[in-house]
Amino acid sequence: RIVQAKTFKETAKQFGVSVSTVMRRFDRLAVKEMSEVQELPKVIAIDEYKGDTKAGKYQLIIADGETKEPIDILPNRKKKTLKDYLQKHGTNVDVVIMDMSPSFKAAVQKALGKPVIVADRFHFCRYIYWALDGVRRRIQSEWNDYDRKKCKRMRYVFYKDSAKLTEKERWYLDRYLGMDEELRRAYELKESYCFWFKQAKENGQVKIKETKQGLLDFYRKVEQEGLPEFEKAIRTFKNWQTEVLNSFLFDYSNGFLEGINNLTKVMKRNAFGFRNFLRARARILLLHKYKKIGSHVG
Repeated sequence: RIVQAKTFKETAKQFGVSVSTVMRRFDRLAVKEMSEVQELPKVIAIDEYKGDTKAGKYQLIIADGETKEPIDILPNRKKKTLKDYLQKHGTNVDVVIMDMSPSFKAAVQKALGKPVIVADRFHFCRYIYWALDGVRRRIQSEWNDYDRKKCKRMRYVFYKDSAKLTEKERWYLDRYLGMDEELRRAYELKESYCFWFKQAKENGQVKIKETKQGLLDFYRKVEQEGLPEFEKAIRTFKNWQTEVLNSFLFDYSNGFLEGINNLTKVMKRNAFGFRNFLRARARILLLHKYKKIGSHVG
């Protein structure tokens, strides 16, 4: 009989048994269905998500960077936990895709020596948008009440692709950029970055030197403008420059992990959360293992 249920409670109701009975049977089934990881593949992606289990507030998911399938989930995001796991299972790992977490980077390098670390594009791009947002908030705090509130509500026009702005959005953008020189310069830096990013994707592996030179040119523009928010952003870029450039050299991304984490959030919300880490881990991994069947386990 196929189980068409999202939660243990729904399953219990379908079969006319107690919730605790379903949970015990699921735990036994999970032991049989899940095989322990022996060796990780050559390309892995790692990312944290908010699990809120007894093992910790955040868990760490590890996935195959090429097949985009989840491999394992660690009970927390601590440096030692990740380092010990990679030392045990990461002999074959050559490439690690990750966000810009110093602790993740230190754990990976300590465990694996000198693997290729690829910074996820979403995570390094947002530093530029955070910088622009920081300038906007600093500048608009000095404006009159109406413009301050209106600019806050219309802030998305600063981040939207300039080629896709509507006539109304363009009017608001021009209005607020015209109200402050620093804000205009910050916006122009964001546009310069977007131009570099688009060009870097087109350059790919073949023109990686041009991509690097373009990034260095962007650093100089930021330094010339002297906006503290952008200066802070490029300090992060400089610390992660090799990993940022690797994202264009190897064309890997953590984007698919966001999809996995979003599905996990839905499952967690349906179940009103999980306190038992091993049960939550099994639910997530088995959900992806059997997702093509169209039925739910548990």
